[in-house]
Amino acid sequence: MDLRALRYFVAVYECGSISAAARRCFIAQPSISAAIAQLETTLDSPLFSRHAKGVHATEAGEQLYPLANRLLGDAQAIVSLFNQQRERLPFRLGLIRSLGAERVSRLLKDLSSSTEGLELTLVQPEEPCDARIISSAYLQSSEVFQPLWRDRYLLALPSGHPLSLKNELYLSDFDGIDFIYRSPCEAVNVLDSSLSRLGIRLKIRARIQTVEYALGLVGAGVGAALVPEIPQLMQRDDLTLREISDIDLARTIGLAWDKQADPNNATRAIIDICQQQWRERSP
Repeated sequence: MDLRALRYFVAVYECGSISAAARRCFIAQPSISAAIAQLETTLDSPLFSRHAKGVHATEAGEQLYPLANRLLGDAQAIVSLFNQQRERLPFRLGLIRSLGAERVSRLLKDLSSSTEGLELTLVQPEEPCDARIISSAYLQSSEVFQPLWRDRYLLALPSGHPLSLKNELYLSDFDGIDFIYRSPCEAVNVLDSSLSRLGIRLKIRARIQTVEYALGLVGAGVGAALVPEIPQLMQRDDLTLREISDIDLARTIGLAWDKQADPNNATRAIIDICQQQWRERSP
């Protein structure tokens, strides 16, 4: 079985469209389509069904995906085993908290696939690093910034909370509600300042750092929390999400690197990946 065709299949499965997979693999769409068609002929099963916005995996596609990942991983392990003496490329990437593990993992997977000999180390964004993924609020004057994701903030409410009955929330609705304070978070700081100007003080029930813990406490009924709208974190049935209508709370996440530094191969690769993903999400 053609490993290249399997790599293209995995890209289409994860991207949800042939055009996005082509951009991710740096190859023309017809080559992706031909590889998928070849796989479908070999397996005598359709792997994707097409719809207006892209493709969905069929039952056969769902069965193939974990097997393809395992086979590609084994192939990479074999190559690594016999090329242990090849030149390594150390790359330190700083990450802020609460980015969403799934989308960061996909980004790092693309980086590893496109950079030969990558030796990746993830660090805190304040530590020495080659580049860092941060909110634009933390950008330094000495850095270049490439946007990657834009997240709006929503108020997460416990299931059955009285405010969940309202379609629109306003700052005045925060008066008297139990709140889970997450820090560091620039949006929570902006919210707190805006409420203070109205004479409203947050009734803090817990202080934590990560979005995951915040959502866990919301689901447990401890209080409400302000959280970024990251799709992989929002798929819960034990809470309700509402937008705050009279304040614009959002953040732009992107890649930052020293404008004076000479980018190495890994830095150039992740810049290209971030540019592609930002273009795909831009109107």
